[in-house]
Amino acid sequence: MTTLWDRSRQVAVQAILDTAVRLFAEQGYEQTTIAQIAREAGISQRSLFRYFGTKEDLVCGDQEALGELLRRTVEQQPAEVSAWDALRAGFEVILTANHTPERVLELSRLIFATPSLHARYIEKRLRWQTELVPVIQARLGTTTDPSSPDPRAKAIVATAFACVDTATELWAGHDGRLDLADLYDQCLAAVRGED
Repeated sequence: MTTLWDRSRQVAVQAILDTAVRLFAEQGYEQTTIAQIAREAGISQRSLFRYFGTKEDLVCGDQEALGELLRRTVEQQPAEVSAWDALRAGFEVILTANHTPERVLELSRLIFATPSLHARYIEKRLRWQTELVPVIQARLGTTTDPSSPDPRAKAIVATAFACVDTATELWAGHDGRLDLADLYDQCLAAVRGED
């Protein structure tokens, strides 16, 4: 059950995000300060930091929570679902876990256009990949013993992430006019030789 406090927090977070995204679009991410965002949102910098730990978090969100949601979603797919399809299901869930598709598009454009945000994005992806490898190893029925690694799980996870990143960049570059899921499927089919 959502409490009044939860709803109030969601409204505050949305107002801060709306303000931040508008300022980033108007003057650029690097040129926008936390002080400006807080002032425009009508809160103190200290309050802003209670909602978002860093300026990057305004764009990239709570990466630990999203990574956990991705891992849990992949892990909870039925046993008969392939590793590829389990990963796809996970990506579908996290894509709009915190935002509307329109907001995801705005944030994706910003991430791909801003080197510091893109670096954070890649760092996040690498952490998520590491966390997913044991899940995919288990789905493949292989050992999780680090002394006898099975490269298939790591290769599957890395390939799926490369396809997601390529699809997302193409989608953002075409202003969301292309279907993101279809782009992902095309990328995956290309690397798997399923033309």
